[in-house]
Amino acid sequence: MSAPARAVTGVLREFGGLFAMALDVVAGMFRRPVQGREIVRQFWFIASVSILPAALVAIPFGAVITLQLGSLTAQIGADSFNGAASVLVVIQQASPIVTTLVVAGAGGSAICADLGSRTIREEIDAMRVLGVSPIHRLVVPRVIAATAVAALLNGMVSVVGVCGGYFFNVVVQDGTPGAFLSSFSALAQLPDLWVAEIKALLFGFLAGLVAAYRGLNPRGGPKGVGDVVNQSVVITFLLLFFVNFVISVVYLRIVPAKGA
Repeated sequence: MSAPARAVTGVLREFGGLFAMALDVVAGMFRRPVQGREIVRQFWFIASVSILPAALVAIPFGAVITLQLGSLTAQIGADSFNGAASVLVVIQQASPIVTTLVVAGAGGSAICADLGSRTIREEIDAMRVLGVSPIHRLVVPRVIAATAVAALLNGMVSVVGVCGGYFFNVVVQDGTPGAFLSSFSALAQLPDLWVAEIKALLFGFLAGLVAAYRGLNPRGGPKGVGDVVNQSVVITFLLLFFVNFVISVVYLRIVPAKGA
């Protein structure tokens, strides 16, 4: 088999394994006993390492979007629509992406490293010998926690990003507060928030799933654990942007713009 064929086969095998684990995780969410204490512990850990970076990243993210859109709308004489454009971009696109990037980079890497170290110490094999499912005992609580943290942090990032954009529009660009808010209320609609939350839930699920999958499949001892941590972050980012594109296209096709 040629090198390109082996590479394609390896990629397909990895995606097949990831999809199979996703089905096992979804099924494990409805199995008893529920790992309530582990879910809370993982939720607190991921939230504690993600909340501050997410808030700090949201401020410049919202400011840059508002400043860029403000300069563009000023060039075409549509300053009154700056608020609607910047807020919708922050809520629909920026907030879920920023949230998941932080969750995957901070929480997902820790999940991958933890499971990877357990795997090379043969703890995972010992659990299987004892009849304990690593998916149900270790993976499901971490995926649920990552999903919940992403959904909750998305709301905070949206608020912080919008407030940062509003501040910079009014203070730096001499925008009118009333025009910023009125244009947003005139064009925004509730489905914009719902699609952002759906994205955050799905992205958080993917971040936890990829981290767990790579953590359970390290190669080469401690060095292999470091390699799979890097791989989990990169794979999550690639899946994140691809899935975001698909959801955005479907949403814009299905949900009509307000006033259209």
